[in-house]
Amino acid sequence: MNKKLDPQLLEFAKIMRQNATDAENLMWQLLRAKRFMNLKFRRQYVVKPYIVDFYCHEIGLVIELDGSQHGTDDAIAYDAERTQFLEALGLMVVRYWNHDVLGRTDVVLEHLRSVCTELKNTSP
Repeated sequence: MNKKLDPQLLEFAKIMRQNATDAENLMWQLLRAKRFMNLKFRRQYVVKPYIVDFYCHEIGLVIELDGSQHGTDDAIAYDAERTQFLEALGLMVVRYWNHDVLGRTDVVLEHLRSVCTELKNTSP
């Protein structure tokens, strides 16, 4: 999927990994090293032309964490377009608000577990 990627896009993804939000850092600690359901997740992963927050190739899952800037009309439209593009590639996109990741981590993980279980059961 990611053959011949734009070096600038890869560099930007690297910068984003180094400047992660508190919610992204927490989620990464929960997902990294196959800690969550023995699934391998990548962070700030390039799915051209986008960089997604977290990606699991095995089950085709994209996880996006959204801060308040995602509540504007322009951001809502952009996110919808982006989700449509990713879903056209056969990926499932789930979105969580940063404040939920930080303040209701158990609820987020419970939902994520059910999504991952469903995807694992329908994967070829």
